[in-house]
Amino acid sequence: MTDEILRRTPLYALHLELGGKMVPFAGYEMPVQYPAGILKEHLHTREKAGLFDVSHMGQAFLAGDTAALERVTPADVAGLKEGMQRYGLLLTDQGTIKDDFMFSRLAGEAELYLVVNAGTKEADFAFIADRLNGAATLTPRFDRALLALQGPAAAAALERHSPGISALTFMQVKRATVAGAPAIVSRTGYTGEDGFEISLAGADADRVARALLGEAEVMPIGLGARDSLRLEAGLCLYGHDIDETTDPAQAALLWSIGKRRKEARDFPAAEKILGGAPTRKRVGIRTEGRAPAREGAEIADKSGRIIGIVTSGGFGPSLNAPVAMGYVEPACAAIGTPVDLMVRGKPLPAAIAPMPFVPHTYRR
Repeated sequence: MTDEILRRTPLYALHLELGGKMVPFAGYEMPVQYPAGILKEHLHTREKAGLFDVSHMGQAFLAGDTAALERVTPADVAGLKEGMQRYGLLLTDQGTIKDDFMFSRLAGEAELYLVVNAGTKEADFAFIADRLNGAATLTPRFDRALLALQGPAAAAALERHSPGISALTFMQVKRATVAGAPAIVSRTGYTGEDGFEISLAGADADRVARALLGEAEVMPIGLGARDSLRLEAGLCLYGHDIDETTDPAQAALLWSIGKRRKEARDFPAAEKILGGAPTRKRVGIRTEGRAPAREGAEIADKSGRIIGIVTSGGFGPSLNAPVAMGYVEPACAAIGTPVDLMVRGKPLPAAIAPMPFVPHTYRR
């Protein structure tokens, strides 16, 4: 039992109307699934299009010297072109990952648009504002909603409500009108599929969501399928696969550090991150049989020595097989290395596997 007062997104009533099973998540009441169930929702997103309510995420605008954001991220902020979005990491002074986030530079606008994770948004905003030290001003926008439309039919469905939007390519972003509502639309997402994220005023969210759900290809999707989709895509979940004990080298996220930033080594703990040998590495894992290994399961080598831990694990509906990711000692991280996952005290045969488990289908 908890006395926590849970918040609700602007789509709360719609979730109930659609039969959503509501659960606490990141301080909100969110739908974990709808009557179709997680398996069908997952496969529908891979085959057609799924609509996700991600309004619990933190949205904000950064004004002033926006390049000052480089004080807290190794991403190339100053070099971001208009109309583009970029993935970044927020780093602590020790070079560990406080969060991951997305930032965008909209055409003709001086401000940057940021999206951070739901469970850490207030702390993230305070952390950024403190490090900016007045060079730029961060304005959170808790009044905004965020929808994600994901899957191979997402572009066709969205095009009917926002003509011309399908011309966007992966990581492009623009202001547009969706079903009559002003919106910020980026061609990105968290499933490995082609898709879009749509930021709009909270007051417009219900109407726009209903319009998109009116398309034959589109099904409402809950948190359960969102998690299995991102796991198959090999994408990290903050607080599980990355956190303040993890650095970008360990997490296999060095690609998110801008080339100019690598050369200048002007971000927190740059020498440690770029110059040292990581003590562990994030890897994909495929198990034999049908039993999944969950977060927290120990990873052992074939001699029985514990070499790591599973950080995300479950059943991959697209593969009809279990998948997992976790951290192991670098010497054990090569693709094909046989390991055992300790499930209920028994070794489950497995092997280190390449990620993503399901190929990304972004529109480049």
